[in-house]
Amino acid sequence: MKQSINEVEVWDQFRNGNHQAFTCLYQHFVQPLYSYSMGITSDKELIKDCLHDLFVELWRNHANLGPTTSVKFYLMASIKRKLVRHLDGQLKNAQHHANYYLESADRDYSQEYLMIRMEDELSTNKQLSQCLLKLSKRQREAISLKFYHNMDTDQISQSMKINPQSVYNLIFGALRQMKDHMVYENVAF
Repeated sequence: MKQSINEVEVWDQFRNGNHQAFTCLYQHFVQPLYSYSMGITSDKELIKDCLHDLFVELWRNHANLGPTTSVKFYLMASIKRKLVRHLDGQLKNAQHHANYYLESADRDYSQEYLMIRMEDELSTNKQLSQCLLKLSKRQREAISLKFYHNMDTDQISQSMKINPQSVYNLIFGALRQMKDHMVYENVAF
């Protein structure tokens, strides 16, 4: 039978860099988190990978983590976010591949058409790069964390050390500015 621990006290020790407290948290919560994760997906390897990543990230970021009244619920929410994000990514990837094969099976694109599409894509990428350069440093950082590093609002908030509402304001302000710039550039041509 597993010994009970004062999870809040052990959490605070872990946040202060105590490696034994980290080991205690891992040993106490890894099995319940694994069982909880099996209710989300039956992919055991994915669960093991996500649990490993979760605990590695926790140790790396221990100094930036805040206090909590329930370590168990904090860890359950964290592993659920990781699994759902990974499963969403797998689903989008599978849909993308399926759509690609369906499109290419139905059509035989000419070389001219493919070159035009490639030029359009290069032009759009160039415009996006120019738009990003016009953003403030903080807006670029928020956009990068959101869209290139796939972080959620809470993770961005912790990383940038700002509140979640400020994250929303930065991202939506940046997107509005980029949209306005893209519309202006397209009208100019």
